[in-house]
Parts: sequence; C-alpha cells; structure tokens
Amino acid sequence: MRYQAVVPGRFLARPNRFVAQVEAEGGVQTVHVKNTGRCRELLVPGAAVYLEKSGRPGRKTAYDLVAVRKGSLLVNMDAQAPNRVFAEWLEPRLPEGAVLRREYGYGESRLDFCVESPRGRCLIEVKGVTLEDGGAARFPDAPTERGVRHIRELQRAAEAGLGAALFFVVQMEGMKSVAPNDQTHPAFGAALREAAARGVRVCAYDCAVTPESLDIREEVPVLL
Repeated sequence: MRYQAVVPGRFLARPNRFVAQVEAEGGVQTVHVKNTGRCRELLVPGAAVYLEKSGRPGRKTAYDLVAVRKGSLLVNMDAQAPNRVFAEWLEPRLPEGAVLRREYGYGESRLDFCVESPRGRCLIEVKGVTLEDGGAARFPDAPTERGVRHIRELQRAAEAGLGAALFFVVQMEGMKSVAPNDQTHPAFGAALREAAARGVRVCAYDCAVTPESLDIREEVPVLL
C-alpha cells in the first residue's frame, strides 16, 4: 500500500480526535488524524510525524496524518490502512475460484471481509494495532464494544460451521507478540479467548512501514 506526496512534520497538539496541529512546510498546519483512537503514547508534543497531502479540492484540511515515530519505531496510524493492506496481501493468495467480498453483513454486524469459495464461506474481521509496550503489541488502546460485538459474530459463524478469523494487522515492524489489552478492556480479551476456544482462528502479522508505504511482512505470535 502506497501513499502519495508525503511530507514530514512535528506534532504540536490534538484539539480533538479528528484534527491535530502539526508544524510542517514552513508553518502550523491543521491536519486530519486518520485514527480516532486515543493514541496518547504516539501523539506527544514534538513527535516526528508524516503527512499525506490530500488531492481532493474543497477539503477543510489539506493533509492526513498517516505515521508517527515513537523513539526508533515508525508506526503507521492510518485506521483505514489495515483493511487496504490486508486485501492487497490476501487476494493473490486466494485459492482458485475464491472471491473476496468486502463489508459483509452477518447477523447484526457488518464484518470486514468474506472469502467465498467452492469450499464455503470464511468471515474475516481485521483489526489494526498501533499500541506497543516493551516490544510487544496490544489491542485495543481504548474500550471497543464494537470489537466485542464483531468477535461474538465470528464465534456464532464458527459455531454454525462457517470459517471465521480475526486478523490483527500490526502497523509496525518487529513486535515479538500480540495480546489482548486486558487492562484497558477486559471484556475484549475475554470474548477473544472464548471465540478462539470455539473455533475462531486468531492470527497477527506485522508490517514493514515507511513514511510512504505499508506492507504486511510476517506472522507474529498471538498470546491469549
């Protein structure tokens, strides 16, 4: 996955979850934050960030904040990127005759993907991970009742005989593991462990990250 027209900047402040003040290109820019999560450990004053210039006329903000440096670690924090990079990674790996459907309705939720093939259906929910602690990744960084609901739908699909998977896209490189962030949202971890015990596959892959790109790299152990 590639970005166009990326420029460096220095994070100053985040007045609300949608916008940030960034020093870039000779002035202070109001930029769109493409992640409504807390990101408190990432967006700290003085942090080096990377912005993509928007090509859409009439927008209120001319830039999107897509990546940030946390020490020596470069973290992609574009919340739309995990689904895009997952689809790019999966489509060439699909078996013959399989089709990848996006925004697939099941039960009371709309899950990210469904692979339809002669062997049946497999429902997939993708979660982007940006929280790092001591070289390990954690999810979520804020309570997510929506995430719990998605896990429950995946579990129901697995119990009904369908394929079901939760896929963590770790938006940084070199993490030694991924685990539920029980301290922040214990219900998410409990739901994930139950779903895994009932047949939902849980897997994670890290990413090679540059200011201009994001590419799925290799599998990371999931600790439940």
